[in-house]
Amino acid sequence: MSRIAATFEALKRQGRKALIPFVTAGDPGPAFCVPLMHALVAGGADIIELGVPFSDPMADGPTIQRSSERALKHGVSLRKVFEFIAEFRRTDQKTPVVIFGYANPIEAMGVEHFADAAKAAGADGVLVVDYPPEEAHQLVVLLDRRELDTVFLLSPTSVDSRIRQVAELGRGYLYYVSLKGVTGAANIDHAAVGQRIDHIRSFTPLPIGVGFGIRDAESARKIARVADAVVIGSRLVEEIEKSRPEAAADNVATLLKGIRTAMDTIVGERIA
Repeated sequence: MSRIAATFEALKRQGRKALIPFVTAGDPGPAFCVPLMHALVAGGADIIELGVPFSDPMADGPTIQRSSERALKHGVSLRKVFEFIAEFRRTDQKTPVVIFGYANPIEAMGVEHFADAAKAAGADGVLVVDYPPEEAHQLVVLLDRRELDTVFLLSPTSVDSRIRQVAELGRGYLYYVSLKGVTGAANIDHAAVGQRIDHIRSFTPLPIGVGFGIRDAESARKIARVADAVVIGSRLVEEIEKSRPEAAADNVATLLKGIRTAMDTIVGERIA
């Protein structure tokens, strides 16, 4: 059983939902990345999505775009992301790490080389925003051979045939994008998200995480009532952006603790 699967199994036994924060590797600077990852765990993270800085991020709103720009100015590359994960693994063997990125850096490295490096670094999964399932078979096979999970996105506009494809290829969990738009957008229709997740569950036993537009403890709590995981990124990256670099980890941990506490208030309820 993968670290991701084991994490979801343990949470299910406890009646809790996974908290999955996203941060961009190397923001606010390379020296702060690994301490920030440990701070996320201290704040209640169950799984970490670590973003690979990229110059043309099609799914990211302005907040995360700026975080990529800051990291790229520091020279943070895909190879450096592997170094961050390997350093994190020296003192944390439990928390799963999902590499979150775009196809271009992976293709430039070579997909098989990427899979080898991800495994060697201690990553647990990979989510590539712009690899649709029709083009992801090679990646899935290579990651499967290395016991790494391939995580796919679904959206409010995903038709049943696409949901079926993703359910067959997906590993670890599925990431449902809660709204039409980019990261950081607001105005989630929680009832509609719940209905959509119920529909997706008819296709797959995989846990379903929900991200995009979750900005505070209350929205996280509402999503946790219908999903298996809450993914929060832009709000954390905002906190990093407005903090002094030396204070970013503590500030993000404090923010995340409030969200974790709110999510845990639903323990014991009869929910999804």
